[in-house]
Amino acid sequence: MSAPPAERLQRALARAGFGSRRACEELIAQGRVTIDGVVATLGDKVDVATSTVQVDGLAVNLDPDVRYYALHKPPGVVTTMRDPQGRPDIRGFLPSEGPRVFPVGRLDLNSEGLLLLTNDGDLANRLMHPSHGVEKEYLAEVEGEPTARQISRLRAGVDLDDGPARAVRARVVAASRGRGAVRVVMTEGRKREVRRLLAAVGLPVTRLVRLRVGPVTLDGMSPGDVRALDRAEIQALTSTAVSGR
Repeated sequence: MSAPPAERLQRALARAGFGSRRACEELIAQGRVTIDGVVATLGDKVDVATSTVQVDGLAVNLDPDVRYYALHKPPGVVTTMRDPQGRPDIRGFLPSEGPRVFPVGRLDLNSEGLLLLTNDGDLANRLMHPSHGVEKEYLAEVEGEPTARQISRLRAGVDLDDGPARAVRARVVAASRGRGAVRVVMTEGRKREVRRLLAAVGLPVTRLVRLRVGPVTLDGMSPGDVRALDRAEIQALTSTAVSGR
């Protein structure tokens, strides 16, 4: 016989960021919460280590030690917790106490912008796997003034040495005096893919900033800033990891 559930459902949901216990009780009363596939009722308890809890069909990580962060990675910093070559790494930007987290994907040494970090391995894997089609948006400053033909080629796709690559969306945001800027949306994350794609159409990148991963944006963050994601962002990321966008 299994051990009895350890914690009231509304308490676990409240701790996971779904509002006050009263608000979580309302979610349960509305039939929006399931435990191991069964619609939950008020008074139910859960084992946070073994129970599968969903709200509106989306899995909820009830582990009290789970963490989700957004970092504005500066250029010149490697996306590792420790670099054998002694280059600056991301450790110094993260909280010194609390559970250890890991980067969701990478930004190359000279690129900057939004980097997500978590110890929720299931969500991280979904966000990184190309089959889920999670969008990553970049601002690329380039040599040369981008043309309509070059933008069309980005959307149509080009063959790189490790296979075809294409932008889901691309548009020019600046062009003057032999330089330009392009916003590019991708759903893959191969090594230096954005830089290689732009170079392949004749637009070498001089600066690359990741602005967005799924619904989470870089808005309001300066290089080196780190912040915890709020519950709405975590829920939106979870939804995106299932549906892709």
